[in-house]
Amino acid sequence: MAGLDTEVLELPGWRHLYSGKVRDLYEPAGSASERPGSSEHLLVVASDRISAYDFVLDTEIPDKGKVLTQLSLWWFEQLDVPHHVVSLDVPEAVAGRAMVVQRLDMYEVECIARGYLTGSGLAEYRESGTVTGLELPAGLVDGSKLEPAIFTPSAKADVGEHDENITFQQMARLIGDTPAQRLRELTLQVYTRAEAIARERGIILADTKVEYGLDSTGRIVLGDEVLTPDSSRFWDVDDYEPGRSQPSFDKQFVRDWLTGPESGWDRASGEAPPALPADVVAQTRQRYIDAYERLTGLTFTA
Repeated sequence: MAGLDTEVLELPGWRHLYSGKVRDLYEPAGSASERPGSSEHLLVVASDRISAYDFVLDTEIPDKGKVLTQLSLWWFEQLDVPHHVVSLDVPEAVAGRAMVVQRLDMYEVECIARGYLTGSGLAEYRESGTVTGLELPAGLVDGSKLEPAIFTPSAKADVGEHDENITFQQMARLIGDTPAQRLRELTLQVYTRAEAIARERGIILADTKVEYGLDSTGRIVLGDEVLTPDSSRFWDVDDYEPGRSQPSFDKQFVRDWLTGPESGWDRASGEAPPALPADVVAQTRQRYIDAYERLTGLTFTA
């Protein structure tokens, strides 16, 4: 089976199709004669796995799958963009962390909107003054606000490989001019709407990654997850200070521990990262829950 070598849940009425870094996909079991891949719907199950630096870590973060699913569902309701969720009628074993969705023909690009300069965008800017080929003003620092927000796509990589930042022109060659322009427009629309909502709640949405596909009618639909700590950088407005790394409500905490002296891990070694200690697991779990509760105004129930 394509994807990760990971333990697969047996779910009544569904057969396992694929495992990614975090999510497991299932399709209806149907009859013995049904052709695999022909169903219109999929079951998406968010696991508690966490990835960093293109590795899926051995240590899981309790309740992470539920946070990702519940936060995505909340965001889908806030956005005026067609999305892939069909039903929450899922097997009891995965209740709260799974959803039934439309099967989409996914575009092989990651659509990234950046409202602030950090991460891989900052690294490219320091080298060339650009982000995915877009020229930016001189003198920007880690955390500088970008006005207006910019669209910086990347090409999807296989599990365990690193997504490659590409220019908009390269994206257009991959998927066509008209779809590329529409995905850029939709992504910046999603970012602008979400950034305003987050800011009302005292949170800065620094950047976010979304994915789209085509449904059976040829309509562009928002898929995968949306605006979670796995796909976005969230910063506290009160802690924001350009010129340094910002404290965040996402897995940057895990990345920082892995590359810090306590882990003993050399990122350049090619070896898998070590297991996360209990305190890092607990603090990471709390960051995910804090993001959910701050953004939605709801209390997370495990």
